Amino acid sequence: MRRIFILLLFALLALFLPFIPKAQNKKPTLNDLRWLSGCWANGGTSDRYEEHWIKPAGTSVLGISHTVANDTTLAFEFLRIQQQKNGDIYYVADPSGQAQDSFKLVKFNAAELVFENPKHDFPQRIIYRRKGDSLFARIEGKSSGKEHGIDFPMKRAKCD
Repeated sequence: MRRIFILLLFALLALFLPFIPKAQNKKPTLNDLRWLSGCWANGGTSDRYEEHWIKPAGTSVLGISHTVANDTTLAFEFLRIQQQKNGDIYYVADPSGQAQDSFKLVKFNAAELVFENPKHDFPQRIIYRRKGDSLFARIEGKSSGKEHGIDFPMKRAKCD
């Protein structure tokens, strides 16, 4: 009797399975990117790369990056992660000495963000991966016909 009940249950499940709505892939919100917030750095005082990200507020997350070598600023960048009305999220970079550009969030999970803009010269991808108190930023894409990338490993730092 029990075997017949189980077979009947499987038969009913197979019959109605196509009509059960599938779970929708929920678009991430800025609050899902909250783990990026804070200060991240690599290096000492005279040679240093750092990023500072504030917590999501409104429709954006704001950040800055700063690269210093031999006590001289080599580069800085104003950063913004912006959520559009349709729910799409873009990484907007305004680097020193270059034009502003944006990269669409194409991959997201609790510890990784991947932004892409295939039309940009270099990079075409910006990647953030968090593991504990470490943040690994990477830019990658094609430049001069060759694929390459640059890594920016960082640790959680004090926000001064």
